[in-house]
Amino acid sequence: MKLHDTGVYLVNGVPQTSAPAGVTEADAKKGTIAYGILKAHNTGDSMQDLRMKFDSMTSHDITYVGIIQTARASGMTEFPLPYVMTNCHNSLCAVGGTINEDDHQFALSAAHKYGGIYVPPNMAVIHSYNREMMSGCGRMILGSDSHTRYGALGTMAVGEGGGELAKQLVGRTYDMSYPGVVAIYLTGKPAPGVGPHDVALALVAATYANGYVKNKVMEFVGPGVANLSADCRNGIDVMTTETTCWSSIWQTDDTTKEYFVQHGRPEAYKELKPADVAYYDGCIELDLSTVECMIALPMHPSYAYPIRELKANAKEILQAAQDQANRQLGGKVEMDLVGKICDDGRIYVDQGVVAGCSGGTYENICAVADIIKGKSCGNGEFKFSVYPDSMPTYLELVKNGAVADIVSAGGIFRECFCGPCFGAGDTPANGEFSIRHTTRNFPNREGSKPGEGQISAVALMDARSIAATAANGGYLTAASELTDVEYTVPDYHFEQGVYDKRVYNGWGRPEPDYALKFGPNIKDWPEQPALTDDLLVKIVSYITDPVTTTDELIPSGETSSFRSNPLRLAEFTLSRKDPAYVPNAKAVKALDEQRKAGELPAEVARVYDDLKKLGYAPDAANTNIGSAIFANKPGDGSAREQAASCQRVLGGAANFACEYATKRYRSNCINWGMLPFLVENPGALDNGDYVYLPGVRKALLEAADELDAVAVKPDGGLVKFTVKLGAMTDAERRILADGCLINYYKNN
Repeated sequence: MKLHDTGVYLVNGVPQTSAPAGVTEADAKKGTIAYGILKAHNTGDSMQDLRMKFDSMTSHDITYVGIIQTARASGMTEFPLPYVMTNCHNSLCAVGGTINEDDHQFALSAAHKYGGIYVPPNMAVIHSYNREMMSGCGRMILGSDSHTRYGALGTMAVGEGGGELAKQLVGRTYDMSYPGVVAIYLTGKPAPGVGPHDVALALVAATYANGYVKNKVMEFVGPGVANLSADCRNGIDVMTTETTCWSSIWQTDDTTKEYFVQHGRPEAYKELKPADVAYYDGCIELDLSTVECMIALPMHPSYAYPIRELKANAKEILQAAQDQANRQLGGKVEMDLVGKICDDGRIYVDQGVVAGCSGGTYENICAVADIIKGKSCGNGEFKFSVYPDSMPTYLELVKNGAVADIVSAGGIFRECFCGPCFGAGDTPANGEFSIRHTTRNFPNREGSKPGEGQISAVALMDARSIAATAANGGYLTAASELTDVEYTVPDYHFEQGVYDKRVYNGWGRPEPDYALKFGPNIKDWPEQPALTDDLLVKIVSYITDPVTTTDELIPSGETSSFRSNPLRLAEFTLSRKDPAYVPNAKAVKALDEQRKAGELPAEVARVYDDLKKLGYAPDAANTNIGSAIFANKPGDGSAREQAASCQRVLGGAANFACEYATKRYRSNCINWGMLPFLVENPGALDNGDYVYLPGVRKALLEAADELDAVAVKPDGGLVKFTVKLGAMTDAERRILADGCLINYYKNN
């Protein structure tokens, strides 16, 4: 794999570093596939400052209630574009009492009232339904899940926090600067046993840490594309999120065309390819024939190695991964990976799972059946589960015998459910090691609770190697080691009637008088204060990890059952990373309540006395008091806006960071009224410090490059420093000034 350190021109399909005679870089940038799609969806006058509207949107049952509640509070009366609501995350009825199914009924009633599309529980995982029914060449789809990626089907898809979807629902635009575009130039053909996850993990390992494609578009081109099936392309594409890219797009061909014909939507196809000359801000050349069977060790998809290399250096590599994981766990509990090395040198795993939008596809599961047919998973500790991505896929796997082959070998065949991917299904026993064809292996994504002494480990692998391991009784095995497998891939026949009989499609037919169904756990968003002229915040959590995931900010898994109750869900904020955060944030919020009641708390009065030594004269009546966190690089991971909204509900007013890992999390902070400060000198801050920001509202609205800040130490010491807010649109500045997106819409 080669990552170019300069821009690259694609000339008649061939990459070169210099422009053809008479061609300018500016003109050649217009030759990418991405440029054409973005231009078609831009409603603004400039291609440098995009103001986009999408063709459709999608959410699952962790996010749609909050989005609809936000849009309702902002004046929405009907869905102005097709909005698909799936129920693939919180469909375990035993978790949380009635609240999961209460949310599902809310979504069905909203589909009636506002004209939406409702996909019942266990019918399809979010991204599979959108691939099958909503994608189309040249389209754009916005989803409130970070793995909203349909580029392999010619659809630019973007995963964002709920605030961005709410904007679309009230007729506003998605605003951003024109992104960089990086070519992923594919050649060659994958070797037998190498699957889409192997290619994806190799790409993630090469790009995540160095930020090569961060907030850019990955554009897949080159002769190697033709050597990949549609399922394989989809499996690679959905993992582009883990590179931290903004979106993805692939050149389309007869394979893409056949996919749409197969799914009864031939009109959704059109050829997409770069112009004869196209300029890319970077280029990755990847020979698919060189990709090996891969494994991504805990606790990130980028910690990827060839399985061959891991097996040859098991003690060294597992020790390094174990040490890194235990540093990240902060001493709460110890992960033991080295203990999985057997006396004979083999590596034993306790569980295998193939699931969701990346693993549960038709071809992956057919390959699993081909490998495991006639074998046995054994009756020891090892267990094996397979989750199909949609009921049409499930039906075809029943018809062609794949389900029978897997079950006959001792595997468990389950429903269409995202649970193992986000910590709500197939949680391993304490100390166990699970290999999964899912999208993430972040901390606690397997469902364990380190704060309660529970820990298990997840590594990501392709379905083929997981099946090979299952067939070998749990001993780690790469599919490429097998020499007796014939991969059959029976023809796929999509049965749309499965959806026609169960999915409610009310698009274009809203029923305004239809009553929304509210369960007892569905609550409105609490009111949030506007930004005052000055601001005083207290640092109540100080996190020095290289990256802080959104799963650490607000855990996934069973805690997300409370997603529709902002106050209940907020109780879990940073619970697995910093259990002191919630009580400390509440204490600061109580100080502001006292202030608003006309009483200046003694703790704040002391801070103001210290500030007067520098000549400041804080006006308590016009200075909100809020909490804040410092983290080196927060926001790697999910699009769930709760990572920001939970902080805000608890009185959060700002974050301080050296950088933000993703646009998604930073946008969520803005939409919830939390100032996303950047600091160049993190040593100026510590946990327990108060930070005074004089004239913050004026500086925000006037787009000042830097803002003055003063850290007031617990001992009365004072440290002056500066912060930045980074690039923002005028609307984003107004949202922050108004206190949150809901306030902004009420005021505008």
